[in-house]
Amino acid sequence: MKSLVLAEKPSVARDIARVLGCKQAHKHYFEGKQHIVTWALGHLIELKMPEDYDRKYETWRLEDLPIIPKQMGLKVIRQTSHQFRAIESLAKRRDVRDCIIATDAGREGELVARWILQKIGWKKPIWRLWISSQTDRAIRDGFRQLKPGAQFDRLYESAVCRAEADWLIGLNVTRALTTKYNDPLSAGRVQTPTLAMIIERERAIQSFVPVPYWTIHAHIGSLTAMWERNGGKRLFNQDEAKQLIDRLHGQPARVVSVNRKRKTEPAPLPYDLTELQREANKRFGFSAKKTLSVLQRLYEQHKLVTYPRTDSRYLPSDMEATMTDRLQAIKPGYEEEVAPLLAKQAKAGKRVFNDAKVTDHHAIIPTDERLDLGKLSADERKLYDMIARRFLALFYPPHEYETATAVLEIGGETFVARETAVVNTGFKAVLGKEDSKAQPMLLHLAEGQALPSVRLEMEQSFTEPPSRYSEADLLAQMEKYGLGTPATRADIIERLVETETVERKDGRFYPTKKGKQLIELVNDELKSPELTARWERELEAIARGNGNPKQFLTNIRRQTEQLVAEIKQSERTYKAPNLTNLTCPECGALLKERKTKDGRMLVCSNLQCRYRRRRDPKLSNRRCPQCHRRMEIHEGKAGLYFQCRPCNIVEKADETKRTAAKGNERALLQKYSPSNESFGTSLGELLKQALEKKE
Repeated sequence: MKSLVLAEKPSVARDIARVLGCKQAHKHYFEGKQHIVTWALGHLIELKMPEDYDRKYETWRLEDLPIIPKQMGLKVIRQTSHQFRAIESLAKRRDVRDCIIATDAGREGELVARWILQKIGWKKPIWRLWISSQTDRAIRDGFRQLKPGAQFDRLYESAVCRAEADWLIGLNVTRALTTKYNDPLSAGRVQTPTLAMIIERERAIQSFVPVPYWTIHAHIGSLTAMWERNGGKRLFNQDEAKQLIDRLHGQPARVVSVNRKRKTEPAPLPYDLTELQREANKRFGFSAKKTLSVLQRLYEQHKLVTYPRTDSRYLPSDMEATMTDRLQAIKPGYEEEVAPLLAKQAKAGKRVFNDAKVTDHHAIIPTDERLDLGKLSADERKLYDMIARRFLALFYPPHEYETATAVLEIGGETFVARETAVVNTGFKAVLGKEDSKAQPMLLHLAEGQALPSVRLEMEQSFTEPPSRYSEADLLAQMEKYGLGTPATRADIIERLVETETVERKDGRFYPTKKGKQLIELVNDELKSPELTARWERELEAIARGNGNPKQFLTNIRRQTEQLVAEIKQSERTYKAPNLTNLTCPECGALLKERKTKDGRMLVCSNLQCRYRRRRDPKLSNRRCPQCHRRMEIHEGKAGLYFQCRPCNIVEKADETKRTAAKGNERALLQKYSPSNESFGTSLGELLKQALEKKE
């Protein structure tokens, strides 16, 4: 008898099969003496759409809402149905005794596998592989310590509640807004409060009025002190500032007090996903989605880091014994930093090992897979270096420094000078944040000391508005208010950009006209982060076995009815900001202009009409032989052709197409060769995968 192992992706399945010795490779699975390893392609099963319950829902109508099925159904995703059928066939084999779920160890991974098993009517025993890295050792250890599937039933129930709640609220509110205002308007429990935060920040910026203020500085040799009164350092009255300067002019300074303190700063904890995304955005301009994508490759393909979708920054105590192996693994790329640690058998700081603060997964740290920097891309190196150095910092001593605060008195007014001196750089050396060790002047001052030759200076400044959110700022706000999870925040941000409610300019987020109108139309309850925060608390309680999933979904259904009723009764108005004066040749409605990756498109404003055309000619990658600009691509009676309008040069595309086809074929073979992720080895299968990824 054999165990059916269900992985989430082909690449993970291949690694598991290799470790388990499953050497018989088939189109949809690998087989060995004791295991059959197959894979999903992400989700193979999804919740049924409204039209699956009743064909009338294919046409969006406000009067049909809310759509609340008595029992939510599942359906096979058409594009990947071939893989589902293969798993279904394997599950029915008589020599299969049980199933080992080996999808990602988290809420979504549990849902991927359980829905597949539910759809095929699985009745046999279930086991769970729960690992935090994809190294061979982790896989072998995980299979030796398989957990009963029933142990994760509550996690599955939490995942189902989240999926059904998002379907009920998101689908119904989006359909209600879209049909009432005749424009694609998307809303949801996470994206709407996130949009509201961006718009609230924009309002604060637009309503901001700069106010001038003045500060007074006392220069005594190389020492600079700033005027303070009751903790305030600013004067908003210029006359008062001038009078103060005139009164204090020529008077000496006296040292009232000098306060010195020795302080220590412990090494920072390892990264969780959100903090890593924030810092990668600040340092390299990476979007949250790009960081997650690069991190996923480091985890799955290179096996150099542990599970990425984590919200914990701590490690379980039993991992303390693995620290030396991890240091040895990263040594090829960090010889200078690691060698001294291994020589003196350095230990990681105790505070990072805290079982109580480890959730489903621990912090992101390097694995014991030997590092080969030559195999990493530039972006992968940047991200790995951040993770590795944060890990190395755990073995270094705290950063020690001394602060000195001198309070000076000049003509009865208080001036304060502050300086810092580094005593021991500590962990900051490995993080590349070494401070100057120069001793500041304040350390040599004494109480009662007189300081002559004071030069006073008045400086004018203006109050500044708050900055627009960067991706790092937005991730911090989403984390603060519990909006989304580490695994979903990147997709939520991209969703806001795709639906044209916000724009990303120079790394900052600007609300669009559409976004500003949408936030006025959407229900007040959906704008507040409190709804999502409450949901996440309840879902977490369900996952821990302390919540009631039936009661949760009952409340969601009631809430859906209320939200749709509010939209139906609303008397607010909306005008599509992208309407043009052009009319649709098929139905006569006005056309809208939309920005897409392929350029500007004109689409009919009538939701029942499918007319669309390009506003701008599509540009190809072919360059004009004369001016070297990208040429337009057109399709005529003789087939595809390229045209450069400024130079009036036209070239046929036939030869180029054949050359490109051969090049694409070679690229596909290389991309989906056995060393990379693939379903099979035939070119037909490889092309099929590429098309599905494109969709």
